[in-house]
Amino acid sequence: MHSFLGVLFDGIAYGMLLFLVSVGLSVTLGMMNFINLAHGVFAMAGGYLLVTLTGKAGIGFLAALPIVFVGTAAFSFVVERLLYRPLYRAPHLKQVLLTVGIIFVAVAAATYGWGPQQQPVVVPEAFSGQVPVFGLELSRYRLLLIGVGLAVALALVFGLERTRFGARIRASVDRQSTAEALGIHVGRVFQLTLAIGCGLAGLGGALGVNVLGLDPYFPLKTLVYFLLVVVVGGAGSVPGTLLAALLLGVADTAGKYYLPEAGAFIIYAAMVLLLLLFPSGLLGRRRLA
Repeated sequence: MHSFLGVLFDGIAYGMLLFLVSVGLSVTLGMMNFINLAHGVFAMAGGYLLVTLTGKAGIGFLAALPIVFVGTAAFSFVVERLLYRPLYRAPHLKQVLLTVGIIFVAVAAATYGWGPQQQPVVVPEAFSGQVPVFGLELSRYRLLLIGVGLAVALALVFGLERTRFGARIRASVDRQSTAEALGIHVGRVFQLTLAIGCGLAGLGGALGVNVLGLDPYFPLKTLVYFLLVVVVGGAGSVPGTLLAALLLGVADTAGKYYLPEAGAFIIYAAMVLLLLLFPSGLLGRRRLA
C-alpha cells in the first residue's frame, strides 16, 4: 500500500503534466473563443519531435526541450495561417469539424511516419530513479514535472497580467474593434497567442512521453482529459487551469491506487462534483460568447 503522501506527490506531478498540456487550450479557447480540439495533435507533435531529436539526431533531452517548444509553435503558425484563421468568426460547429478532421489526419500521418507502436524516450540519468525527501522516496522525473509546471504557470500569469503583450491580448479579446483602432494588430496577437499555447502543448507532450506514453492515437486518448481540465478550471484562466489540473490529477491518481477497479471513473466523478459546485469553472475568467 502506498503512503498517502506518496500518492499525493504522484497526483500533483500528474496534475502538473495535465496543466502543461492543457493550459494552451485554455488560453486559446477562453481568450480567442476558438474551439481547437486538435490541441492534442500539437502535444503529440512535441512528443514525436523529442523522440526524433534524442533518438536519431543525438541531441540531449534537456537541450531538445526548447527546440520542441519552438518547433511546435512554428508548426502552429502554418496550421493557423492555412486552416484556423479563415474560421475564427465561423460557427463553433465548423471549428469542431475542422479540428476533429485534423486529429484523424494527424493519426494517419503519425502511423505512416513512425508506425503504430509506442515510442521510447531516453531520460537523463539525473532525472531517473528516486531521491529521498523527508523520508519519502520521490521520483526525480516527477520532481522535474512539478518544477517545469510551476515555472510555466508563473511565467504565464506574469506575461498575461504584467506585460504589454498580455495587455494587447486582453484588449483584443474585450474590444477587438477598439484595439484595432488603437493600432493593435489583432490577427498577429491571436497568432502569437495560439503559437505560445501550441508550443506549451508540445512541451507538455514531450515531457509526458515518459508518463503517458506516445503512439499515433495520443490526441484521441488524451482529448477528454484536456477538455476536463479546461472546463473545470474555467476557460481563459491560468490559475483555474492549474488548480483544476492538480485536483483532477490527484483524484485520478488516488483512484487508481486505492480503487483500481473503479479508478478510471474517479476523474469523471470528480469533474461532475466540481461542476455542480462551480458551474462556471473554478476560476472562470471569461464567459464564452
